Amino acid sequence: MADDLTGPRRRGYGPDGGHGSAADLPEPSYGPGVTTTIHVRAPGGRSHLELGTASETGDELADLLDAVLSVASGLELPGVLERFVRVSVELTGARYGAINVLDSRGESTTFVQTGVPAAAAAMMGHPPHAQGVLSHIPTHGVLKLDDLTQHPAFRGWPAEHPPMGSFLGASVRVRDDVYGYLYLSEKEGGFTERDATTVIALAATAGVAVANAQLYADAARREHWLRAGQDITTMLLSGADEEDALAHIAATAREVADADTAALALPGVGGELLIELADGHNADTLVGAHLTPGGPTWSVMEEGTGLLMDSLSTSRRITVPAMRAFGSALFAPLQTSGRGVGVLILLRRVGTLGFEAHDLATAESFAAQAALAFVLAEARHAQDVAALLDERERIARDLHDLAIQQLFATGMQLETVRRRSARGVDPSELTGIVEEALDNVDASVRQIRQIVYALRDPDAATGIVERLRREASLARTGLGFAPSLVVTLDDEAVADGDYIVADLIDERIGPDRTDDVVAVVREGLANAARHAHASSVGVRIAVHGVGPTGSVRVEVEDDGVGLPKVRDRRSGTGNLAARSRQHGGTFTLGVAPGGTGTLLSWEVPLG
Repeated sequence: MADDLTGPRRRGYGPDGGHGSAADLPEPSYGPGVTTTIHVRAPGGRSHLELGTASETGDELADLLDAVLSVASGLELPGVLERFVRVSVELTGARYGAINVLDSRGESTTFVQTGVPAAAAAMMGHPPHAQGVLSHIPTHGVLKLDDLTQHPAFRGWPAEHPPMGSFLGASVRVRDDVYGYLYLSEKEGGFTERDATTVIALAATAGVAVANAQLYADAARREHWLRAGQDITTMLLSGADEEDALAHIAATAREVADADTAALALPGVGGELLIELADGHNADTLVGAHLTPGGPTWSVMEEGTGLLMDSLSTSRRITVPAMRAFGSALFAPLQTSGRGVGVLILLRRVGTLGFEAHDLATAESFAAQAALAFVLAEARHAQDVAALLDERERIARDLHDLAIQQLFATGMQLETVRRRSARGVDPSELTGIVEEALDNVDASVRQIRQIVYALRDPDAATGIVERLRREASLARTGLGFAPSLVVTLDDEAVADGDYIVADLIDERIGPDRTDDVVAVVREGLANAARHAHASSVGVRIAVHGVGPTGSVRVEVEDDGVGLPKVRDRRSGTGNLAARSRQHGGTFTLGVAPGGTGTLLSWEVPLG
């Protein structure tokens, strides 16, 4: 593989091994004795590396530049690490290569390798720890060995591990911290100083690429948290059930935080704090657990500040047995304006990567937004309750002023009749008082009926003209066009915005017939949409006169294909006939006056 680096070609090391070439860059004129400086800009500062030596050729430097560009080109962390290992192996001629990312306890969290077959790697069990020879890799520079088995710190090979001799190790630093370690082994003839210089350059580039990938991942994670918080707010303010909202909060938080389990600790009866809901691994064992004062959950609830814990399994503050089965934990307060709603708990299994400070910051923001949404939802519910109480007071007021007072007056009239009758007054003188009392009883019944009707039907507060216009607008979808609507009162058309005439129509038709008129128009438009295949439909409502001598007439006319030869008795027209009979009216369905299409006619007397 080393021979491939000295040929006349300028190879590229992109994500797929064949892209990201420096062929698009100006051809460098490197020659013997030239020293090349590559400036690598890292978040927080700028550093430079002396890459060239007097013995390097222009093609070798071009290959190195291609490799640097390849490693630094990605924003996804797994891809960055994979390219870094592969390019390091190819440029140095090593047979095996790996990068080992360690946590604060020195345990491997990410291990990317090449050269060892997957089956053999799986049989070795866990990745190597920073022990033995590997613990001697310096923070700066490299550890270069002709035979690592001869190093005093060598402790032997694990089962199924392939034998290795020559070794080159280097630290990968992100800013000023060691992020991981690069291991290269088994180069024929051993590693050279040139290999060491190459690895240092690639490690610096990888550190910058890892930092950029972390920033990109953090930004994507914050965006995901923000979107999740917005979803929770929308869900709560749209009237979702509180239990469903809590379940959604737990499931969303677990997914976004890449946690194994999410739980919600909420205040219970008597001021206790218990886990009301959990989602994920071992969730059933957590639900219902009582959290004792003095523990981390209570501290977060009382202080309103989030908390990170490296391991619950080793903490003496954890008294809930089910929680001691987890490793890293994050506690975020569900708090807004100083009011604590609960605590969001995110858990990861023992041995997995722990939560970091940026995880806590984003989780706290999400929890605060969820708490605010809960408070707003409670305020909205309180507002709805207040509106309901106001409506009940209005109903009571209407019953008192309109019905009860009238019934009281009627009772006084009947009491007058009783007293006069006892004194032997001529019954003919009492007839007028009795008839007036009966009229008042009828009026009271109508008032009570209107109040009950308004409670039963929200449309009762909407006038019939407006309801008919709404039906015509809704029919547009089924017909494919807007039907015409004409409403007349004593042969005078009702203009848009003429509320006085519209109120007169409401008064003449009355609440008993309003629903019937709307139902007839709705059925007529639906029949036209289903069967007529018409290009135009007209709706006409005519109100004439008042009381029993007056009438309201509904006509729905279309220019479609006309009535079918076989009539379906189960259609809605039977209901229209029943509505007309109920009020002593008429209903017909026949051919339109023009000879084509259909005319539906429905008429009932007023009052």
